[in-house]
Amino acid sequence: MSLDRLLPDPGPASVEEQMAEFDPISLCTSEDRPYTYTNFALTIDGHSTIAGRSGPIGSDTDTAMLVGLRTVAEAVMIGAGTMRAERYGRIFTNPARREERERRGLPADPLFVLVSGRMELPWDAPLFTDGGGRVLILTTSEDDPPDTATPVEVIRHEGSVDLVEALRHLRVEHGIRALLCEGGSHLHAQLLSAGLVDELFVTHGPVLAGGEGPGLVSGLPEGEIDLELAWLLREESELFARYRVRR
Repeated sequence: MSLDRLLPDPGPASVEEQMAEFDPISLCTSEDRPYTYTNFALTIDGHSTIAGRSGPIGSDTDTAMLVGLRTVAEAVMIGAGTMRAERYGRIFTNPARREERERRGLPADPLFVLVSGRMELPWDAPLFTDGGGRVLILTTSEDDPPDTATPVEVIRHEGSVDLVEALRHLRVEHGIRALLCEGGSHLHAQLLSAGLVDELFVTHGPVLAGGEGPGLVSGLPEGEIDLELAWLLREESELFARYRVRR
């Protein structure tokens, strides 16, 4: 996949070259939380879904970028709404990709982290029926999950899920140094407002969605969060941006 790198150092690029520059584990300097980065595809009018799903926005190159970001993550986090809409399965079904992770010294499957206050989840989704990997659910519900082929651990919080404490748990109890959040917009806003996001990877798809729908963040409290553009890539009319949160 041939890309044009617009910033920095304009010239030809590829997903593989750009991903080779990104090593979130080496960037983790905190003993209290993982290095946390997010990935979203947005329409030009700022929607993160079309007809309730994110897939129609991005191209095959966007998918390749997502796979690259997943490959270097020790855990992948999503919210319950994203799980219900997208019905995730095992993050890596390709054995070659799992072997690549093991060569990097990572577990074959990243820990899958679900934030679900009421634990209303599609238990028949492939994530739970495949049997591969591990799932950690952060919830306020007292309900127990049903029996699933994939191992499930539940961590309960009172009142609401405390993301600061949740990320501390991931770092301290599970040794997670690199966490990728894939949405949705409410979870993204909560992470940002708590100062828990280090980088944002945003694909700007050349499409208008119209109507109303979730964007990059929903419910983010008013207040400025400064970002620094680390790179900007282009493939035809699609743009791929990497932003760092200024501290």
